[in-house]
Amino acid sequence: MSDRFLIRLFSIFGVLNGLIIFFKPRLLDNGIHFYVLLAGNLAMALISLASYLMSRKGLASANHNAFIRAVYGSTLSKLMLCVIGIAIYVLIYRPNVSKVTIFLLLFLYLLYTVFETWSLFRLTRLKK
Repeated sequence: MSDRFLIRLFSIFGVLNGLIIFFKPRLLDNGIHFYVLLAGNLAMALISLASYLMSRKGLASANHNAFIRAVYGSTLSKLMLCVIGIAIYVLIYRPNVSKVTIFLLLFLYLLYTVFETWSLFRLTRLKK
């Protein structure tokens, strides 16, 4: 990948994991599920990588509609996988569900989505 997306993705993943681990005592004091956040961060990084590769493949196509379909498909698949992940979390931790954990997972979704969109925007600017 000539646009260094993979390096930036690993950097964001590492920084977020470092922050989660650094604030572990504070997170646990507030009733936030630490391991769920770590798993959510890993899942979002992997989903963002797959989504980016899907969008990049659409960008390489000569048909402009293929890029639009790839972006919509990757966004929808990422959103559905996040909803499924949160549903699994709620079903497993039913009596002890932490709303703050869910909001932090949604924040991770937002952060990775903005990062992926920014990277695709840079890639389209470089392509012109």
